[in-house]
Amino acid sequence: MENNAILSALSARKSVRVFTTDPVTPDERAAILNAAFQAPTAGNQQLYTILNITDPALKATLADLCDHQPFIAKAPLVLVFLADCRRWLNAYNAAGIEDVRAPGAGDLLLAMADTCIAAQNAVVAAESMGIGSCYIGDVIENAEAMRDALHLPQYVVPACMLVFGRPTEQQRRRPKPARFAPEAVVCENTYRDRTPDELRADFTARAAANGQTDYDFDKAVQAFCKRKYASDFSREMTRSAEVYLEEFR
Repeated sequence: MENNAILSALSARKSVRVFTTDPVTPDERAAILNAAFQAPTAGNQQLYTILNITDPALKATLADLCDHQPFIAKAPLVLVFLADCRRWLNAYNAAGIEDVRAPGAGDLLLAMADTCIAAQNAVVAAESMGIGSCYIGDVIENAEAMRDALHLPQYVVPACMLVFGRPTEQQRRRPKPARFAPEAVVCENTYRDRTPDELRADFTARAAANGQTDYDFDKAVQAFCKRKYASDFSREMTRSAEVYLEEFR
């Protein structure tokens, strides 16, 4: 649809990892947070807590724990979104409800969804103000050290971290990577595996849209698997996720 500002912003938005030194103002931060609060939420529970990280030393610690990414420490605004299965449990206890069950895996999955929906609202709000953002999934790694750094109690799990700031001119000019074509992602009614030939076509078409005319499916996917899926940080993320999940079993 033409001339739709929201759709245009969603299409234009890309991850930004280099920011100018200009601050995110208190009013802008408040608007970003308020947008997060307005997100859809299961039963209006807002199953999340948001940490506004202002301590430079803590920013540096997070940058190191999150796969050694220095740009995190330089970001004007850093927010950690926590899936919070504790607030309502405490409220039930405060209300005198006896024999309240401990949160389980379903509660955590619901809270993770709530949290990530709120985070995406924050991203869209920032984009509307010319403020770039980047999701940091590595906040799930190093569970023990992350719990210690953020003083996370039982039943509170980091879902994602977002860094915000004004993109540099180079970042504004940088093309957004192309996505898969709709037919590669959308199934009608039920799930269907893409065939090997369809997968090759899907990946090759996306590479062509990104200007990669010499794309080799086998080499590219093998390299990506080695760099991402089979990497040490991916294995650490899985290990840490198991640490967090353990208390919900």
